[in-house]
Amino acid sequence: MRIITWNVNGIRANLGKNALDWAFAQEPDFLCLQEVKAREEQLNEEQRAMLKLPFVWNAAQRPGYSGVTTFFKQQPDEIVTGMGADTFDVEGRVIQTLWAGCRLFNIYFPNGTRGHHRVEYKLAFYAHLLDLCDALHEKGESLIITGDFNTAHMPIDLKNPKQNEKTSGFLPEEREWVQKFLDHGFVDAYRRLYPEKVEYTWWTYRMDARKRGVGWRLDYFLVSENLMPFVKDVIIHDKVMGSDHCPVELVLESHP
Repeated sequence: MRIITWNVNGIRANLGKNALDWAFAQEPDFLCLQEVKAREEQLNEEQRAMLKLPFVWNAAQRPGYSGVTTFFKQQPDEIVTGMGADTFDVEGRVIQTLWAGCRLFNIYFPNGTRGHHRVEYKLAFYAHLLDLCDALHEKGESLIITGDFNTAHMPIDLKNPKQNEKTSGFLPEEREWVQKFLDHGFVDAYRRLYPEKVEYTWWTYRMDARKRGVGWRLDYFLVSENLMPFVKDVIIHDKVMGSDHCPVELVLESHP
C-alpha cells in the first residue's frame, strides 16, 4: 500500500507543467493533493485526460482557493467530504476515504498568514479535527491524517527555528496542537522512523530557498499508533519539482 501526498499549489498550473506525470507514474494506491485551487468542472478535456486515476474532489466555495482531491486505485468503502462543520467545510479542506477498516484524511490545514489574523481559525480547525479523530478512535477505527499541516512541529523541522519563533507555522500555540495529536494516539511516522534526519517539504519561492536548502517540513503522515508496526517507510521526494512543496510517500504493509 502506497499513499502519496502533495500540495500542488494549483492543479491546473501543475498539469500545465506535466508535473503530475511523476505522481501517476508511481502508481500509488492513493494520491492526496492539496491546494488544487480549482473546481473539477474548470478542467478542460486535455487536463482531464491527464488524470490517470478515479478521484473525489472537494473545492472551496471561494473561487481559486484551497481545495483537495484524492485519487484512488480502488473505490473506497466510504467517501466523506469535509468534517461536518460549515465554518471549515466551505473552504474545501478535507476528504475522508475509508478502505479496509482504515480511514484516510486528506487535509489542507489553514495557514495562519503573515499577519496572524487566521491563527485562531487554524487552531479551531485543529481542535474540531481532533475531537472528530478522538471519536473515531473510540469507535475502534485506524486513522491516517496526511496533507499540508502548515505547521513545523519541532526545531528540527525547519532551517531557521530561532528566526521564526513569531512566524505563523512555528508559533508555540500551533506547535502545541500538533503535539496534542501525538498525545491522542497518533504517531508522526516520518519522525518515528527518522528521529534525527533533516529533510524539508516546503520552500518559499523567494531568495532561491530551495537551492540553498532553506525549508520547512510541513507535510506529514500522522498514523494511529496501532498502524505504526505496518509502516515500512516514509519518503520525502525533495527532488520532484512542480510546486513550492514536494511529494511525501507513505509505504504500508497490510494492516489489521
